[in-house]
This record gives sequence, structure tokens and C-alpha cells, in this order.
Amino acid sequence: MTQGIPHFAVVGNPVGHSRSPAIHQEFGRQLGLALRYETLLAPVDGFAETIRGFFDNGGAGLNVTLPFKEEAFALADHLSERARLAGAVNTLWMRDGNLHGCNTDGVGLLDDIQRLGAPPRDKRILLVGAGGAAKGVIYPLLEAGCSALRIVNRSAERAHQLCEQVRALLPQHAARISAGSLDEAQGQWDIVVNATSSSLSRQAPPLPGAGYSPGSLAYDMFYAAQPTAFMQQALAQGAGQAADGLGMLVAQAAASFAIWHGRRPDTAPVLQILRRQLDA
Repeated sequence: MTQGIPHFAVVGNPVGHSRSPAIHQEFGRQLGLALRYETLLAPVDGFAETIRGFFDNGGAGLNVTLPFKEEAFALADHLSERARLAGAVNTLWMRDGNLHGCNTDGVGLLDDIQRLGAPPRDKRILLVGAGGAAKGVIYPLLEAGCSALRIVNRSAERAHQLCEQVRALLPQHAARISAGSLDEAQGQWDIVVNATSSSLSRQAPPLPGAGYSPGSLAYDMFYAAQPTAFMQQALAQGAGQAADGLGMLVAQAAASFAIWHGRRPDTAPVLQILRRQLDA
């Protein structure tokens, strides 16, 4: 470890494909901060030992990616409110001998859809998927003042379970959240977020009956060089604009960076760099 230079990493399995090292190095250059940021491959059955070793050796902070976000939640001594409500952690750091955890995925999505000119306040939002990716963004969307949030999923039971969990944790928002199956997505929506893994297989989740209001946004958490199948489907069905999740990736990284360094970087130039790399 280079003496005096704080050491960070993203931990996952697999993790070699991660763009987090490039993102954080760009943030550091932008703000004139020296840092070391790498990928850290953890065995599927050895996550706890891996992060203990990292911090015992002077590590300053970790980002956590699949499949360890829920395990990181269980290991953290102190959880932020966002992490507690998401049931998952993607940002870890040590303070006074205690492991702290936060979840910046939701604020990353929120920042990016605001960048796209679609602030959630008073908007009707359809959230497609009921897994960890969906769970991490519900609280920020509700807190941002959406008028309605509906969770739909291939398994309606899973969507209803998530809805009931949210109602129990956030009773003040219970009247604005509902759930159902994919074919129960009827209505006109201002923002539709694809939090499923469908784009990995170049497919779009079937959403019969779902409509897009004028000026609506279709947002896919997955990102690629070309518009995803979900984005193409949404534009064909009348969405005002469609975007992938590259901006969310950069925004959630900026939120983690701010936790560790106390300074928030400008995401726009880093997003431009990544988009050019992806297009190439």
C-alpha cells in the first residue's frame, strides 16, 4: 500500500468488469485528491474475511456490488437510514473501530432522473421488479414526493411482499404505494423504471396495459452502448424520453465519494468520459 494515500476498492464476485475504479480516479483528479482505488474479488463464501482483511490493512472505504450487498448490510455495525430501509449496503467505511454502511443506489437514481429533467415530485411512478435493485430506490422516490409508486413484478407475490415491507417501515407513505403482477401495470405513468435484469438477455419486461404520459421518462438501470430492449419498447409505446443507468452508476459513486471525502464531485464530465468509452 502506498504510504499516506488512502486505499479504496469495489468488492464483488465477479468484479473485474467494474467501472468504479475509473470513476473514482476521475473524481480524485477533478478535486485534486490523491487516492488508490482497485477491484477486490471476494470468494462467494468469504466476503466477511475479505472486508476484514481490507480494513485491517488500512483500507479507507469499500463499494459493494453483487452478490454481497445484503451480506454487507448484515455485517455493518452502524447503518444509515437509507441502508436500513433498503436492507442492503453498497458503501462501507470504518470509523472509531466500527464498520459503517450506507446505500447510495437510490440517491444515485434520484440524482440522475433529476438531471434528465424528470423530478419525481407529484409524478406517478411504475417500478418494474421487486429484487434488491428495486428495494434500494423505493425510499428516495417516496421521500422525493411522488404522487404514486406501483411495484410490478413477474411474481406478484414478491411485489406484494415488498410493498408490505415498505408500508411497515414507512407508514407515512403507505397510501401512495401499491403492487401487482406485470400485467397489472395499467395506467398512465410519468416515470417507468426497469429494475429487472431483463436487459442482460436483451429482452424487455412485458407490460401490457402500461401507458406513458406526455413528457414521460423510461429509465433502465442497466446500461449499454446501444439503447436497451426496454428503452426501445418504451419509446415505441409513447415514452417522451428513455435513458439507461450509466448516469445512476456515476451518481451513486459520487454519493459514496462524498461520504468518504466530505466533498462532492461534478458528475457531468465523468459521465461524458464513460459514455464516450462505452460508445467506442
